[in-house]
Amino acid sequence: MRESLPKPKRSAIQAQGRCACGAVRFEIDVPAVWAWHDHGEASRRAMGGAYATWVGSWKSRFRWLEGEDRLTRYEDPESGAVRSFCACCGTPVLYERARSPKMVNIPRGLFASRTGREPRYHLNLGEQADWTWLGEPLGPLKGYPGVMIERPGKKKARPVVDDLFEP
Repeated sequence: MRESLPKPKRSAIQAQGRCACGAVRFEIDVPAVWAWHDHGEASRRAMGGAYATWVGSWKSRFRWLEGEDRLTRYEDPESGAVRSFCACCGTPVLYERARSPKMVNIPRGLFASRTGREPRYHLNLGEQADWTWLGEPLGPLKGYPGVMIERPGKKKARPVVDDLFEP
């Protein structure tokens, strides 16, 4: 009789995520390895926003629950990075880097619950879009409940990225 291999040990807590249409579902063991905001051009274009917020997980702590067969992939020929998207709704689901073959990176917005890591790291600040909101004061837009607008006034100069890291 052939002995079965022991199953990998799972965390007591998981965080589940899904694409916009729900066709693709997955979970990671909590806590995630780390979380960060990527201000780089590649992530900005792939996610369609000022920056992308990612959660990193070991592949061994990531599991598909449904819809893995509904993914489509794009491999960047220059970097070897692979981005996976739901073929039904287009939601970005995974980002895998060639230099980190044992990790997967998942958009933070796909999780409904906490992942055990808060995004406290900022990468590629030198590529930050000049139109990114940096916390300027906001006020309500009259006649549009829930809509906020930047208050008119003198704009502060944006900090030079090199200045952020000088001792």
